[in-house]
Amino acid sequence: MPLVSAAQYAWPSLLGYITPLACYLALCAGVIAHNHNHCPTFTDRRANRLFGLWLSLFYGYPTFAWIPTHNQNHHRFLNGEGDATITWRYGNRHNLPTAVTYFFVSSYWQSGPIKEYIRKARETSPALRRRIVTEYVVWGSAAVVLFAIAVSLHGLALGFKVWLVASVVPAFFALWTIMLFNYEQHVHAAPYSEHSHSRSWEGRTVNYLLFNNGYHAAHHENPGAHWSELPALHAVLAPSIDPVLIEGSLSWYFVKNYVLAPFAPRFGTRQLGPEPSTMVRPTGPAPSTLISPASPAE
Repeated sequence: MPLVSAAQYAWPSLLGYITPLACYLALCAGVIAHNHNHCPTFTDRRANRLFGLWLSLFYGYPTFAWIPTHNQNHHRFLNGEGDATITWRYGNRHNLPTAVTYFFVSSYWQSGPIKEYIRKARETSPALRRRIVTEYVVWGSAAVVLFAIAVSLHGLALGFKVWLVASVVPAFFALWTIMLFNYEQHVHAAPYSEHSHSRSWEGRTVNYLLFNNGYHAAHHENPGAHWSELPALHAVLAPSIDPVLIEGSLSWYFVKNYVLAPFAPRFGTRQLGPEPSTMVRPTGPAPSTLISPASPAE
């Protein structure tokens, strides 16, 4: 990640060639941050916090935000009522416009849990509040320093372009794509089902490139498991999941839903079970709360 970023700052002529790689690496930083907040990378808390700070420079946002929006909210409500990231907030359509704009809707509603988390930290935990402030300061300062470096190297106009393409675009791509994945993993699944609550991909390529992120149902039911364990956990869980929620190729899934389905609806997804908006969560915890995820920031 730092080598690709440094290359773009040093040689702007490379921007058009390696920006896709920078975007992929930023997405990796986001996936790693997600895994890190479920299963800390190191045994030492200080090392975990430093690693989170480092990831935020490439991912595009302080990594503590995973805790209130994902660990404590999404894994608790699992695309049901109360989930800030629900896919059916303004309707249960599954089409390209909804998928493309989901990032903006989800970002707006996730701001609530983040603000509440910060408020509670301010009132009850000075240490956690200091960590949150530190993450914001490091993340914001890094953006300013990188902008200043780009301008000092290349002047205002070209420097702004370098900073935008090398840092801002990959970070936005990472944030947008991670939320898109969340949308695809839950749209038209059955949020209150014991096992058919998430869509999974078994394709080797996507799971190799994104740290087994395709095995989403297994992750939800074992959120504290290391990502390397997910294929085995998925193999055990798969017979209990509705087959329509287990896909092979991610690229073929996108072709089916966004290229073919507008003309041949049979290729698109269908809501599994009743519409989520008509249901009430059953008594008892969601599957994802049966194992409490460990966070390096808690």
